[in-house]
Amino acid sequence: MLNFTPLARPLFARYGAATARIANPADTERVQRGVLAWLLRQGRGTEFGRSHRFDALAGERDFAAAVPLTEYEAIRPLVMRMVAGERDVLWPGRCRRFAQSSGTSGGKSKYIPVTDASLRRNHYRGGIETVAAYLPHVSHSRLFGGKSLILGGSFATELADVPQGVHVGDLSASLIDRINPAVNLFRVPSKDIALMADWSRKLPALAEAAMREDVTNISGVPSWFMTVLRTIMDMAGASTIHEVWPNLEVFFHGGIAFGPYRSQYEAICDTSKMHFMETYNASEGFFAVQDDPDVHAMRLLLDAGIFYEFIPINRLGEPDAATLTAWQVEPGRTYALVITSCNGLWRYIIGDTVRVVSTSPLRITIAGRTSSFINAFGEELMVWNADKALAAACARTGAAAANYTAAPVYSACGTKGHHQWLIEWAVAPHCGNEAFADILDSELQAANSDYQAKRSGNIFLARLELTEAPKGTFNRWLASTGRLGGQRKIPRLSNDRRVIDPILRLINK
Repeated sequence: MLNFTPLARPLFARYGAATARIANPADTERVQRGVLAWLLRQGRGTEFGRSHRFDALAGERDFAAAVPLTEYEAIRPLVMRMVAGERDVLWPGRCRRFAQSSGTSGGKSKYIPVTDASLRRNHYRGGIETVAAYLPHVSHSRLFGGKSLILGGSFATELADVPQGVHVGDLSASLIDRINPAVNLFRVPSKDIALMADWSRKLPALAEAAMREDVTNISGVPSWFMTVLRTIMDMAGASTIHEVWPNLEVFFHGGIAFGPYRSQYEAICDTSKMHFMETYNASEGFFAVQDDPDVHAMRLLLDAGIFYEFIPINRLGEPDAATLTAWQVEPGRTYALVITSCNGLWRYIIGDTVRVVSTSPLRITIAGRTSSFINAFGEELMVWNADKALAAACARTGAAAANYTAAPVYSACGTKGHHQWLIEWAVAPHCGNEAFADILDSELQAANSDYQAKRSGNIFLARLELTEAPKGTFNRWLASTGRLGGQRKIPRLSNDRRVIDPILRLINK
């Protein structure tokens, strides 16, 4: 295949240059005010816009005063009316695509509108920004000299009576289904395989198709992609993925933290050839891209159809919590992310927390989920603490975790409260599970001062308990919940035992 990368570079350089010009809080304010003004103009004629008097709002202060912070259950009835075919509810016109993702207390799944505007201005724009951020750092890249392997989902849904012409399923299914046909020249597998719902058939078909191509880049969730790559290596009789794809050069990854998986990828890659670039791409929107391989943070996409607000983490849960704009946040602080987007989400709390690394430019890291933490004993353990500690413990012991979840165990019958970690090993620690638990506990103390304080003297909180999960456990659990698929994620931390106990019962059957 001809290498089209030299021809593509100038096109992507224009996007990179435009993004680079948004370099300080003054630029951030100018761009974000413009985005909000455009969103309000678009939303004036919708039912939501009329009821909140968008035509009378002059800026972010008016907007915050007129529109309350919103979580999914508050808009579920409106979204379901959109699924049924109603027009002009949350966004102008009729929406025919909905991204299905993990649910809330009000239902097993939630359904995020995927409008034509969100595809064009946000999701596809995010993909362009990802490539634009990558190419300047790799002068010898031949990214467009081969194929992209994009791991996607399907339109499988448990919704009944979906109207004809309406597509409900994984976001990636809509992205693949609506992609510019020219892109298919550079993508694998075919649409028929990519959109298959049954992973027992899809995985071997995908592997068979991909192993015959010259793949230069891969995109997806690290945990699921590792399964795909190992399947391809087994089928090809290869010990590294570069034996199958000599020109593979980059993994654009997102969805979950890469730290706990890095050693597994490095073990099957030629690290002199391979680059790893993080993206922040969710069902609700494409938010950020890593724009420097040497900087572990992502640049927020400020001109991609989304207006951002931030709730200080200590104010989360307050009904009248004041928000900060993107030009008001401070480095080193953690915030819950709020978006107003061209998919009809207005002041929507997406459930993620982010840590601001810098404001010139505005770069963030994902700290975790607003509901994914453990604070049963005042330890305030966040997902990024857990991921960091696990990666450090694995590095010290030669281990690699395929998946994990953790939850509190409350004191009873004279025993102290502690955390229980359920880990499925890709590579077991050479020191054994009990020694690994000691090391992980010490790394958690190093990563989180509140956890360290509660562990001090072994008085308030006992050392964590480690339970090993047999291989395939987490996939079995996802299948039992109907959530098995390329973009499904394991909840890492829970402040109760609603996730870990069903998995333990599955193990003990």
